[in-house]
Amino acid sequence: METSPDRPPPPSTPTGPPPDIPVAARPPTRTPGGSRVVGHGSRRRRPGRRRRDSARHALRTPPVLAAVAGSPEEPARRRTTLAALGVVAAASAAALVAGLLSWAPAPGEPARALTAAEAERLAATRVTNLRDVRAGVRVTVGTGAARTDLVGWIDWARPLAYLDVGGPGAGADRGLVQATPSVVVLRPDPAAVPTPASPPLVPPTDRWRLRDLPAGRPLAGALDVLFGLSADRAEPADPLRHGAGRWVGRETLAGEPVDVLQAPLPRPTAAADPTARPPAPPAAGDGDPRWWVDGDARLHRWEGRLPGGQPAAVELERSDRPTIWPVDALGGRPGLPRALTDTEAERLARLPARLRAQPGAAVSVAVPLGTAANLRGSGWLSWSGGVAYLSVAELDTLGRRTLLRRDRDGFARAEVPVGPGAGATGAANGPPLPPPAGAGWRTGARPLDDLDLLIDAALRADTAPARPAAAVRLRTDRVAGWVVDVVELRVQGLRLRYWLDRTGLPRRLELRTRAGAWAQLDLTPAPVPAGIVPPRPGPPTAKAPAARAGTAGRR
Repeated sequence: METSPDRPPPPSTPTGPPPDIPVAARPPTRTPGGSRVVGHGSRRRRPGRRRRDSARHALRTPPVLAAVAGSPEEPARRRTTLAALGVVAAASAAALVAGLLSWAPAPGEPARALTAAEAERLAATRVTNLRDVRAGVRVTVGTGAARTDLVGWIDWARPLAYLDVGGPGAGADRGLVQATPSVVVLRPDPAAVPTPASPPLVPPTDRWRLRDLPAGRPLAGALDVLFGLSADRAEPADPLRHGAGRWVGRETLAGEPVDVLQAPLPRPTAAADPTARPPAPPAAGDGDPRWWVDGDARLHRWEGRLPGGQPAAVELERSDRPTIWPVDALGGRPGLPRALTDTEAERLARLPARLRAQPGAAVSVAVPLGTAANLRGSGWLSWSGGVAYLSVAELDTLGRRTLLRRDRDGFARAEVPVGPGAGATGAANGPPLPPPAGAGWRTGARPLDDLDLLIDAALRADTAPARPAAAVRLRTDRVAGWVVDVVELRVQGLRLRYWLDRTGLPRRLELRTRAGAWAQLDLTPAPVPAGIVPPRPGPPTAKAPAARAGTAGRR
């Protein structure tokens, strides 16, 4: 083919590899017949057979990386780099530790007087607790080995507290406790684990004891604080705003922003002259309790010191608020009070006649007397004879028991010894028959205590007029296998509860004691043993006609 003189000739195609590439590393070429030739002196490869060629892979490595990888200074350079990184890390750690040791939080706002809104919220805190009725509580009293922990619930409306007492300093108070502001019943459990937990919703029915807690005990102080955190009316806000309270900070508890306020815990006082001007409250100080109060005047935490000097902290769980079930000594489980139906009212009205038709009953009593006595006893009662005769003993006092007799002449008591280990068991076996004549009976015309009032109310049930219109049905319950209606009414100033079965017979009689507990007398219809009911006097003899006949004969 001819070339145009105006165009440059086409570049010639090289027929071989560049001279600077080794022969062994030259790329393969093809012969006119299609055979692949690698370098010089290579032979034809068979179809389907592959062979790794080190020279081809060597060509894939970039020259710069190949030069670096093969540099003799690389190990030394790596060691230098690692050493420099280690020095930087050590310096950073030292600087961080020094910063943490020297760091101090930014100073918060200083304590100041309460604003009008803060004073109003703090004054309404106790009323808010009463309005909310119940809350879960966690209380800590003391520190270290003397610490006492309490976990449970508080019902400010009843009022009633139900707690599990633990901690290294619980001592004799370890176990379950239920309390009102005036009565404390304890179920001791010395073998319980040191860490308390929430009490069972349905409390056990046995081993509860009435206790009188000394003022310095941690449990007594904790209960005073819990019941003192509620009131039926708000405190005056002006004294809090003018020095009796102060704002000390702001925190977040369980995701809820709260103000930390400081003010003394109001103490119950006797009724004073409403026209008298109250004294000026002392200024709030560092020793006063702290209140964690949210924007709705709800208390979340309280910290302070008890009268004995122990530090105490109360945490309230607003969402944990089950209905508390009181034990029998505190009134039993709550019900839904309502008026009597016609059938229930007729059953109550016929109670005196039903009792007069009974031969008598075997009785057993459980009386929390005063603030510390736990009486148990048994005996018999006769409505027709107007007599009750029982043997009663203190659960925690062995060796003695009290014989109690109530008849138409009044009350009589005698203290008699019993055998070793008898205690309440001797009382449960009933009084001796016949009643001992030389036991040193002490007589009286009026009842001495709540035990006498309970027995007297049981005997008078066959004559006292029942007023169904004033009675309230509390609940349905069960005692000794009988389904009963618990009916409450007032008789001669006493607050009584009749446990009536479906036939109208009383199976239990309860009396609210002067301390605020409930005494119980269980009845089982049964004949009364001979010797308890005195014989009725016979008709008078006719002696006057005989005397007149003698006189007439002498005439």
